[in-house]
Amino acid sequence: MIKSMTGYGKGEAAAGGGRIIVEIKSVNHRYSEITVKLPRTLLPFELDVKKGVAACLKRGKVDVFIQREELAGVGAAPVVNVPLAKAYAELFNRLKTELGLAGEVSLELIAGQRDVLMVGEASQPDEALQANLMAAVQGAIENLDSMRSREGAALLQDMRQRRELADALLARVEQRAPVVVADYAARLKERVAQLIGAGLVDEMRLAQEVAIMADRCDVTEELVRFRSHLGQLDQILALTEPVGRKLDFLLQEMNREVNTIGSKANDAEIAGYVVELKAELEKIREQLQNIE
Repeated sequence: MIKSMTGYGKGEAAAGGGRIIVEIKSVNHRYSEITVKLPRTLLPFELDVKKGVAACLKRGKVDVFIQREELAGVGAAPVVNVPLAKAYAELFNRLKTELGLAGEVSLELIAGQRDVLMVGEASQPDEALQANLMAAVQGAIENLDSMRSREGAALLQDMRQRRELADALLARVEQRAPVVVADYAARLKERVAQLIGAGLVDEMRLAQEVAIMADRCDVTEELVRFRSHLGQLDQILALTEPVGRKLDFLLQEMNREVNTIGSKANDAEIAGYVVELKAELEKIREQLQNIE
């Protein structure tokens, strides 16, 4: 199935007393590039997240945003920074001695200093936290994939329409190609007759010139190869795997054949068809930039 590289997905999962929220955004890119932004408490699982995303998204620039939210009063606990508290106590006692002050250094004074008391997240077993995180990631991937599939279906329909137009133009070139030599022979004979007289035309020499011209402007091989490429295009578009790179290579080959037809045919009508063919291939190429 053709899939777009552009999409957005969101997934959530319960985690302890709160929840994990995962958002994934992807845009077109020549290769695969995955960036993950997550809170400090989930840093040990960053590689797992990247592997999970890479297993499903083969191409594109992917940004993963992860949040961890705790419900009010749940999942949080006070934490004492004991080394810092001791340092404050020693500092205040030394200051009291040096200044000759009376009184005791109270617990209230020490506890009121910055970062001595903090609110930290309640711990949760790594296995459970990892499972919850990956469940949220999978949900986001599925939603993203659904959006990419819908857009991919629209891209597929457009490319198939362009393919049919290219096929019709190729048929016109095939019909016109044999006529080119006949027209050239008639024009050449008429021109020679005008210059030297109808009775003096060397038919043998004229036939040789026409044969040379016919060989030079013969595009049969290019037409056969281009039609073969159209068949390959149909096969690739029917695949269920990512096909962006295969289509990119095939389109280069199709453009090469069209350019050769245009340069060899030496005919204004075929040149017009070539211009239209190149325009349709360019439109397919533009759509190709968004395909995985």
